[in-house]
Amino acid sequence: MSKEEPTKTVESRLEEEGDIAADYLEGLLDIADLDGDIEIGIENDRAHLVVEGGELSHLVGKEGEVLDALQELTRLAVQTATGERSRLMLDLDGFRSEKRASLTKLAEETADEVKSSGKAIKLAPMNAFERKIVHDTIQKIGLKSESEGEDPDRCVVVMLS
Repeated sequence: MSKEEPTKTVESRLEEEGDIAADYLEGLLDIADLDGDIEIGIENDRAHLVVEGGELSHLVGKEGEVLDALQELTRLAVQTATGERSRLMLDLDGFRSEKRASLTKLAEETADEVKSSGKAIKLAPMNAFERKIVHDTIQKIGLKSESEGEDPDRCVVVMLS
């Protein structure tokens, strides 16, 4: 058995998740009489769907809570169809990509401040998606970060290694 076979299996499973999710989202958009183009991809070992176009900003909601709910519903639709838990990511109108960019910048600025002061910095509460972006960025920079507290008040603390 070659090493490529398991990867191919994971890739084909993620492609199937993407197709199921896209069909589900197309149905929701049709019911709501909304237009949107759906792009399906694989990112960080997850199915990744981006819906753009039309009037979709109200489907993001304040701070992305409607988007989070749509993502969970889409994950449930995939789980119902496949029998397996889905970790797919959904982005509407570039909300998550913009959030990723701003959180990466915040993490980089915080890392610079921690390096210059030598003191740990506790950031404002974030959801799991946001914390992961900060943790990944801090790790790439070579510093240490930990999550602290309980949801919805869970925070990232950035410190020297």
